Amino acid sequence: MNKVLRQRAILELLKQEPVASQEDLQRLLRKRGFKVGQATLSRDIHDLKLVKASEGYAMAAMEMSVPALPPVSRLVREFVLDVRPAQNLLVIKTSVGSAQPVAAALDDKEWPEAIGTVAGDDTILIVCADNKAASKLATRIREMLA
Repeated sequence: MNKVLRQRAILELLKQEPVASQEDLQRLLRKRGFKVGQATLSRDIHDLKLVKASEGYAMAAMEMSVPALPPVSRLVREFVLDVRPAQNLLVIKTSVGSAQPVAAALDDKEWPEAIGTVAGDDTILIVCADNKAASKLATRIREMLA
């Protein structure tokens, strides 16, 4: 899952402006929390079909799409261990290292009950408008676990 998120971050960075070198790209990714070696970065550049122009790496004209995350239901089934409402909050426990891709997929759904999402390594915190919204969202996520 880190690969998908890392490649999304690379594309987001390149949408802002071309990046002069792999070292610069590596540094920008590190600022976003991705520790990536040169070999991995080279594979990402190849996978994303990035081109190196005079001003640096950029997306090829036909390669403007962001890699899609797997369906949220699949990520929830595979990685979510527990869903706990706490008033207007939801605390979701995941397997180690999978909270961020699950949170990204949940955010991508843009459910009206969720105001914001924060992900750590194995825990996701979702802020909801009120207790009722948190309960409704908890039920929706639990149904995916079944």
